[in-house]
Amino acid sequence: MNARDGLNNIGLALAAWSVIAATLASCTDRPAVIEAGTGTGDESTSDGSPSIDTTTTAMSTTTSSTSEGLDESTTGSPPDLGDDSAGQECGVDFSCPAIDLLLVIDNSGTMGEEQLNLARSFATLLDELESFEDAEGGLVRPNVNVMVTTTDMGHPSCTAFQHPSYTPREGAPVYTGCNARIGDFVGLDPSNPMIIEEACTENCPADVAPTGHFINFHAEGSNVPNDDVGVALACIGPQGINGCGYEAPLEAMLQALDPQACWNDPDVSGCSDDPEWADTEVGFLRDDATLAVILVTDELDCSVQVPEGYSFFTDIENSVFWNINPQTEVPQTTSAVCYNAGVSCVDEDGDGLYEGCTSVDNEVLHPPERYSAYFQALVDGGKDVVMLGLLGVPTVVHDTEPPFGPLEGGVASLLYRAWIDFPFPAGDILPSEWDAGRRAADKIFEFGDLGPGCTGTDKVGRFTGQALPPVRIREVCESLDVVEADGSTSPRCCIESICDDGFDPAMRCLTGMLGQVVD
Repeated sequence: MNARDGLNNIGLALAAWSVIAATLASCTDRPAVIEAGTGTGDESTSDGSPSIDTTTTAMSTTTSSTSEGLDESTTGSPPDLGDDSAGQECGVDFSCPAIDLLLVIDNSGTMGEEQLNLARSFATLLDELESFEDAEGGLVRPNVNVMVTTTDMGHPSCTAFQHPSYTPREGAPVYTGCNARIGDFVGLDPSNPMIIEEACTENCPADVAPTGHFINFHAEGSNVPNDDVGVALACIGPQGINGCGYEAPLEAMLQALDPQACWNDPDVSGCSDDPEWADTEVGFLRDDATLAVILVTDELDCSVQVPEGYSFFTDIENSVFWNINPQTEVPQTTSAVCYNAGVSCVDEDGDGLYEGCTSVDNEVLHPPERYSAYFQALVDGGKDVVMLGLLGVPTVVHDTEPPFGPLEGGVASLLYRAWIDFPFPAGDILPSEWDAGRRAADKIFEFGDLGPGCTGTDKVGRFTGQALPPVRIREVCESLDVVEADGSTSPRCCIESICDDGFDPAMRCLTGMLGQVVD
């Protein structure tokens, strides 16, 4: 992008660097949004797997020759997930219920501390999953599949900044230990990259990984060496901080759940010819399993409608959603596009406190209904679905009784508001940023008008993270809640604060919901 006329040579240089820096910030501070290979010049996904077409709200695989495709808009029914349960024993009598757990983890540049906290909570999650109580108080010993992927769907604005060894997963599973991917824990800033290898090594000193593309465990064992399931999840769970800065957790989730993907149906034509999936015998998704999803991100969802939606990020002639750089006074693409194109907030009295924020349906981002409709199709077909979001909401106080849901805090205390131009904790600008001259105008330029939903500190007051309110994800998650005949609500959505210094209570909230639906 050229600086406006009248800038002198120094100004031109500063403007050029500002463009690069802001683009890099988007690529390091929040992952992306792409679908099968678009934006990279490749007509297939990065790993050759089939992909859900993101150009319509119906799901169909159009970018890979390995799939016949699926169109829910005409069938009105959930996809056939195949009968893969025979390969997953749950005790000698096959009597245990099945749970398929998908984790979609933000791997952008701001997620180091959050991934460290998440890895610390994996042991609690597995302890809870290995043995919890159903709605009648009976002990449940489920057969559990655990698959992990990132929020990075790729983006043409981020391609130039990717490490040569890095490829966006686009919803495909990550199943290698984090030590084998230790370079992913180095940020993308060329002059002073953040390095947070401890997000891997603290809980995974030596890699332990499943024998397949996801973890499976049950009462009689697992597919993990020495049945070290907790260590394996602590190893494959951390995703690094070098992903694209335009996060697409909703689209990555949908691509991960594509029933025609090789990791879900290894019998799909062409999967046996792909070296990554050739040895796959059993798929992740199972007909008889309850589906549980965990989404972890500190940013707004930015699931782009590809390929047309990319032009709103890359084309100066299509810059309607770009903000003005306060340093150069020229329009520029940043993560604010995700807010400007995807969210609408109303401040009727101009006091900086929004009366409400909702998603926007346009040609830039996929509408949340794309994802809630898919879940509703599964539910209508008899499948139970629950979701946990570790997102930008205030800290939660939990009930001590099942299902361990929020009593206060969380979305009930979430304020949709503008940025407060004052140092934290009175305002939203961190003291180090304030001292460096950064102001609310800079935050608005980078992220949009909507201020943070939470800012985290540890026990000694050190800053641990800041997260934006999850407008689009919240709509999808809360659509899962079931309204009973008496007007009461049975929770299927639990939204917790990513700014917490530990996520153990959040994991209990998830298993508490599972206890209400698992037979």
